[in-house]
Amino acid sequence: MNILAIDSSGDQTSVCVILNEDIVSFSSKHKRKERPDWNQLLINIGHKKIFLLDDIDLFAYANSSNSYTATRSVATYLKAVTIALAKPLIAVLPEEKEGVHADKIAMVAKQKFIDSGHNPKIFNPDEANPLYAIDTQYKKINE
Repeated sequence: MNILAIDSSGDQTSVCVILNEDIVSFSSKHKRKERPDWNQLLINIGHKKIFLLDDIDLFAYANSSNSYTATRSVATYLKAVTIALAKPLIAVLPEEKEGVHADKIAMVAKQKFIDSGHNPKIFNPDEANPLYAIDTQYKKINE
Protein backbone atom coordinates (compact mmCIF):
# COMPACT_ATOMS: atom_id res chain seq x y z
CA MET A 1 0.00 0.00 0.00
CA ASN A 2 1.30 3.46 -0.94
CA ILE A 3 0.41 6.41 1.30
CA LEU A 4 1.23 10.11 1.15
CA ALA A 5 0.72 12.23 4.26
CA ILE A 6 1.25 15.89 5.13
CA ASP A 7 1.40 17.54 8.55
CA SER A 8 1.84 21.29 8.93
CA SER A 9 2.07 23.83 11.71
CA GLY A 10 2.35 27.54 11.22
CA ASP A 11 6.08 27.43 10.56
CA GLN A 12 6.96 23.85 9.61
CA THR A 13 5.60 21.30 7.15
CA SER A 14 6.37 17.61 7.02
CA VAL A 15 5.58 15.26 4.16
CA CYS A 16 5.90 11.48 4.09
CA VAL A 17 5.41 8.75 1.54
CA ILE A 18 5.10 5.08 2.38
CA LEU A 19 5.82 2.94 -0.67
CA ASN A 20 4.94 -0.61 0.31
CA GLU A 21 7.13 -0.89 3.45
CA ASP A 22 9.66 1.87 2.65
CA ILE A 23 9.14 5.21 4.41
CA VAL A 24 10.59 8.48 3.11
CA SER A 25 9.89 11.75 4.92
CA PHE A 26 11.03 15.34 4.68
CA SER A 27 10.41 18.36 6.87
CA SER A 28 10.86 22.03 6.01
CA LYS A 29 10.69 25.18 8.10
CA HIS A 30 9.09 28.29 6.61
CA LYS A 31 7.80 31.66 7.71
CA ARG A 32 4.41 31.56 9.37
CA LYS A 33 2.74 33.67 6.67
CA GLU A 34 4.28 31.67 3.80
CA ARG A 35 2.88 28.40 2.55
CA PRO A 36 5.37 25.74 1.49
CA ASP A 37 6.05 24.88 -2.14
CA TRP A 38 4.14 21.61 -2.51
CA ASN A 39 6.13 20.52 -5.57
CA GLN A 40 9.45 21.07 -3.79
CA LEU A 41 8.28 19.10 -0.75
CA LEU A 42 7.18 16.22 -2.96
CA ILE A 43 10.41 16.25 -4.98
CA ASN A 44 12.33 15.89 -1.69
CA ILE A 45 10.58 12.57 -1.00
CA GLY A 46 11.06 11.21 -4.52
CA HIS A 47 8.06 12.42 -6.51
CA LYS A 48 8.62 11.84 -10.24
CA LYS A 49 11.75 9.76 -9.45
CA ILE A 50 10.48 6.87 -7.36
CA PHE A 51 6.71 7.47 -7.43
CA LEU A 52 3.96 9.43 -9.14
CA LEU A 53 0.89 10.81 -7.38
CA ASP A 54 -1.21 8.30 -9.31
CA ASP A 55 0.79 5.50 -7.59
CA ILE A 56 -0.52 6.60 -4.19
CA ASP A 57 -3.41 4.50 -2.83
CA LEU A 58 -4.29 6.74 0.13
CA PHE A 59 -3.68 10.39 1.01
CA ALA A 60 -3.81 11.80 4.54
CA TYR A 61 -3.29 15.04 6.39
CA ALA A 62 -3.06 16.03 10.04
CA ASN A 63 -6.15 17.84 11.24
CA SER A 64 -4.02 19.94 13.56
CA SER A 65 -5.17 22.82 15.71
CA ASN A 66 -1.63 24.28 15.76
CA SER A 67 -2.48 26.47 12.78
CA TYR A 68 -5.91 26.64 11.20
CA THR A 69 -4.49 28.34 8.11
CA ALA A 70 -1.85 25.65 7.61
CA THR A 71 -4.41 22.89 8.10
CA ARG A 72 -6.84 24.47 5.63
CA SER A 73 -4.03 24.96 3.12
CA VAL A 74 -2.98 21.30 3.33
CA ALA A 75 -6.60 20.11 3.22
CA THR A 76 -7.35 22.22 0.15
CA TYR A 77 -4.24 21.00 -1.67
CA LEU A 78 -4.88 17.33 -0.92
CA LYS A 79 -8.60 17.56 -1.62
CA ALA A 80 -7.83 18.93 -5.09
CA VAL A 81 -5.28 16.17 -5.76
CA THR A 82 -7.48 13.35 -4.48
CA ILE A 83 -10.59 14.52 -6.31
CA ALA A 84 -8.60 14.83 -9.56
CA LEU A 85 -7.12 11.33 -9.09
CA ALA A 86 -10.28 9.76 -7.61
CA LYS A 87 -8.34 8.60 -4.52
CA PRO A 88 -9.33 8.40 -0.83
CA LEU A 89 -8.37 11.12 1.66
CA ILE A 90 -8.22 10.81 5.44
CA ALA A 91 -8.04 13.69 7.93
CA VAL A 92 -6.18 12.35 10.99
CA LEU A 93 -6.26 13.93 14.45
CA PRO A 94 -2.61 14.00 15.55
CA GLU A 95 -1.85 12.34 18.89
CA GLU A 96 1.05 14.67 19.64
CA LYS A 97 0.47 18.36 20.20
CA GLU A 98 4.07 19.41 19.52
CA GLY A 99 5.97 19.15 16.24
CA VAL A 100 4.95 17.91 12.84
CA HIS A 101 5.11 14.21 12.12
CA ALA A 102 3.81 13.22 8.68
CA ASP A 103 5.24 9.72 9.13
CA LYS A 104 3.04 9.16 12.19
CA ILE A 105 0.02 10.57 10.34
CA ALA A 106 0.70 8.15 7.47
CA MET A 107 0.84 5.18 9.85
CA VAL A 108 -2.43 6.14 11.56
CA ALA A 109 -4.09 6.64 8.17
CA LYS A 110 -2.84 3.24 7.01
CA GLN A 111 -4.32 1.55 10.08
CA LYS A 112 -7.66 3.35 9.65
CA PHE A 113 -7.78 2.23 6.02
CA ILE A 114 -6.97 -1.38 6.98
CA ASP A 115 -9.59 -1.27 9.76
CA SER A 116 -12.18 -0.12 7.18
CA GLY A 117 -11.59 -3.27 5.14
CA HIS A 118 -9.69 -1.25 2.50
CA ASN A 119 -12.90 0.56 1.59
CA PRO A 120 -11.97 3.81 -0.23
CA LYS A 121 -15.60 4.99 -0.33
CA ILE A 122 -15.49 5.64 3.42
CA PHE A 123 -12.74 8.22 2.89
CA ASN A 124 -14.38 10.49 0.34
CA PRO A 125 -12.28 13.66 -0.23
CA ASP A 126 -15.45 15.77 -0.18
CA GLU A 127 -15.95 14.75 3.45
CA ALA A 128 -12.33 15.19 4.65
CA ASN A 129 -12.80 18.68 6.04
CA PRO A 130 -10.74 20.18 8.85
CA LEU A 131 -12.41 20.08 12.25
CA TYR A 132 -11.78 22.70 14.88
CA ALA A 133 -11.45 22.10 18.60
CA ILE A 134 -13.47 25.24 19.33
CA ASP A 135 -16.44 26.77 17.59
CA THR A 136 -15.06 29.41 15.23
CA GLN A 137 -18.21 31.58 15.53
CA TYR A 138 -18.08 32.36 11.82
CA LYS A 139 -21.41 32.84 10.14
CA LYS A 140 -21.90 30.77 7.03
CA ILE A 141 -22.99 32.50 3.87
CA ASN A 142 -26.69 31.93 3.10
CA GLU A 143 -27.59 31.45 6.77
